[in-house]
Amino acid sequence: MSVIVDAVVIGRNEGARLVACLAALQGRVRRIVYVDSGSTDGSVAKARAEGAEVVALDMEKPFTAARARNAGLLALATAPPEFVQLIDGDCVLDPSWIGAALAAFARHPDAVVVCGRRRERFPEASPYNRMADSEWDTPVGQATACGGDALMRYPAVMAVGGYRDDLIAGEEPELCLRLRRAGGTIWRIDAEMTLHDAALLSFGQWWRRMVRAGHAFAQGADLHGAGPERHWVLETRRALMWGVAGPVVVVVAAALHPLGWTLSLAYPAQVVRLARREGLLWGLLTVVGRFAEARGVLGYHLNRVLGRQAGLIEYK
Repeated sequence: MSVIVDAVVIGRNEGARLVACLAALQGRVRRIVYVDSGSTDGSVAKARAEGAEVVALDMEKPFTAARARNAGLLALATAPPEFVQLIDGDCVLDPSWIGAALAAFARHPDAVVVCGRRRERFPEASPYNRMADSEWDTPVGQATACGGDALMRYPAVMAVGGYRDDLIAGEEPELCLRLRRAGGTIWRIDAEMTLHDAALLSFGQWWRRMVRAGHAFAQGADLHGAGPERHWVLETRRALMWGVAGPVVVVVAAALHPLGWTLSLAYPAQVVRLARREGLLWGLLTVVGRFAEARGVLGYHLNRVLGRQAGLIEYK
């Protein structure tokens, strides 16, 4: 390997998925640091058996994925790599990914993050898994952000202070925004990167995931929405428009005149419009998801007003 690439894996109770994740990294990176967040399924022992260096987070402190990733990055500082592969413990790296990503870095000297195609391992298992698979399929080319899996220039990430420990969601886009402000670029290339196992098998799981997204939108907009990027301002306003303002307008209009209920037809019309992309169920879940996102937005601001630390919004 002409350049030094290390990996940071984060997880909790991933079991066999973690073993598969670590096995796929063997021989493709110099060091593997696994950061465990209070697993009770023997993940720490399994990781050590796979040759990973283990960092066990102190669970007395508030846990976030961002904090776990920072712990892994800090562990690498003893012998810093040129690049670091960030990956979740429920993902498996494609064998060709590291080479493809390094080639992209060579083509784009100002790139600080390169990501590729993350696919769901079992998209047919549920409509929610299919939606996640579609969500990962972002446009190829220069991008504004990456997801949890990406190859990054280690010095660039450390120069901006790594991830924000206090973000319970949306930590990668926030990091990418700061990296771009520092002069770096983010690229998504047309290459297979990881297989992910979302295991979204119930409506409740999917609902909590959408609430989590709304929280991320609100916190991101609160932190950086005033900047020129208008970070997640549109997403926050969209959630509030469909999930809060729309229903209020319909109820008020109906209270003034029975025909006011006709305004509620905007929702099925939106479902039909969105269904043109990937079908009726996708359109329906997208519209229903706006209510969950709105709940996440309102929850963030309520916690902020009350001075409360938001806890994790977990869906697995």
